[in-house]
Amino acid sequence: MRTPVYLDHHATTPVDPAVIEIMNTVLREHFGNPGSAHAFGWAAAAVVDEARGHLAELLGCEPREIVFTAGATEADNLALKGLANLHPRPGRIVTSNLEHDAVARPLADLAQRGWEVVEISCGRDGLLCIDDLSVAVTPETALVSVLAAQNEIGTLQPWAEIGALCRERGVFFHTDAAQAVGRVPLDVRVDQIDLLSLSGHKFYGPKGIGALYVRAGRGGVRLRGMITGGGQERNLRSGTLNVPGIAGLGEAARLALTRRDSDAIRLREMGKALLGYIVSNLSGTRLNGASEPRLPGSLNLSFDGVDAAGLLRELPVLALSTGSACSAGDGQPSRVLQALGLSERESASSLRICLGRNNTDEEAVFAAERIVEAVRKLRGEREAG
Repeated sequence: MRTPVYLDHHATTPVDPAVIEIMNTVLREHFGNPGSAHAFGWAAAAVVDEARGHLAELLGCEPREIVFTAGATEADNLALKGLANLHPRPGRIVTSNLEHDAVARPLADLAQRGWEVVEISCGRDGLLCIDDLSVAVTPETALVSVLAAQNEIGTLQPWAEIGALCRERGVFFHTDAAQAVGRVPLDVRVDQIDLLSLSGHKFYGPKGIGALYVRAGRGGVRLRGMITGGGQERNLRSGTLNVPGIAGLGEAARLALTRRDSDAIRLREMGKALLGYIVSNLSGTRLNGASEPRLPGSLNLSFDGVDAAGLLRELPVLALSTGSACSAGDGQPSRVLQALGLSERESASSLRICLGRNNTDEEAVFAAERIVEAVRKLRGEREAG
């Protein structure tokens, strides 16, 4: 049997060879502690500084505004709880009903501490309505937290419009941009974002490393660090820095600057072709969420009369998923798809397809043909003609 074709790039991405090379060099030659006051420490610190610069260039911010973390989940917790812990009293946080658990669960924790957490319901297209947000943002609102790109359905929220509204109202805006950074253009200054979370492994970097952008300067965000100790990362995230991981993250950011736009054009066309083949050959197939704006090469499809878990068993040659990798094993219907208005049965018939940088047109054609064959088999259909 052939090696499975990897089509689950929202769960994680393969580490780019250039990233691996940089990390191997750092592991061999720059093993010093970046906090040490000698040549080995200074060399490691220089690696960190260079990576911080690459990431800042990708985001459109200053290097000093980057705080390295273990990933987007830690960055989300630092943004949400770090801000709340400096607030004189519980206030109001506005969010969407399509957030990743890395945001939804910390917000549930804050709700138990007396914070008012207001969820805005997105439409069946998976998009937040700015008018609804405008109504929800009251004078008591301390923060708006809305993800940039939905990890299950791939739709893109209007983060620039959200940022403009929040800046006008004097409210901080946080976005979990783990799926968006490195895949679509995003500029924290232009888009008026105050806090942004990301993970390296979502854009061809290593796992276990991420960052939080924290707007500095006049009117900037103040947070209380959650991990105390040696005072690294401006006392916002103590602990010896993961220098090889940071170097890998920096290289992934550098590569994204050179490849993001060309990758997006190719993946968008590949995704459209894959979707067109499936829809034209299978009745009762629906795309979940708006067709645009969405991440390039990202599809979430429902197949009438088919159980997605059973469909995956028929497709061992394809690496696909039924939803978020963080909750795919709990056996529960996707809360994101149900939030869009899909029934439990419709949610259970849905498959997530996420193309990536290394996929070829031939692989996309192969995947489309195998999916059509498997769905027909499960439905007991014969091939037309």
